[in-house]
Amino acid sequence: MSCELCELAVEPIWRDDKLSIILVDDAAYPGFCRVIWNDHVKEMTDLAPSDRLLLTDAVWHVELALRDVMKPDKINVASLGNMTPHLHWHVIARYADDAHFPNPVWTVAVRATEEPTLAERRALLPKLADDIVRRMEKPA
Repeated sequence: MSCELCELAVEPIWRDDKLSIILVDDAAYPGFCRVIWNDHVKEMTDLAPSDRLLLTDAVWHVELALRDVMKPDKINVASLGNMTPHLHWHVIARYADDAHFPNPVWTVAVRATEEPTLAERRALLPKLADDIVRRMEKPA
């Protein structure tokens, strides 16, 4: 069976033998990240305790980078996997002016964020990627 997370179509900003971190190409949500466990497992409970800690630390580092660089009003962290049963976490910068706020990004949009605002946020993506890599190379 084909798995889009096993066969990443996008170059990760970080990858090691255990996990990958990608920036999701979502025009309405600059800075939307996924932390993906490289091996095809479905649930956190499939991981050894040391691997679970590695994964949750990576999610934590991505959240810190999003907060520091993107300055969102809120961060959403979710692990669903209903459509793609491969362990991964969504880490999403949320703003009061985003298309769905305060609802989840998977619901019906209630507004459109102004393009200049989105462009300002997109301009931060290289700095965000650099910050994530820096944090992953020197974990606290």
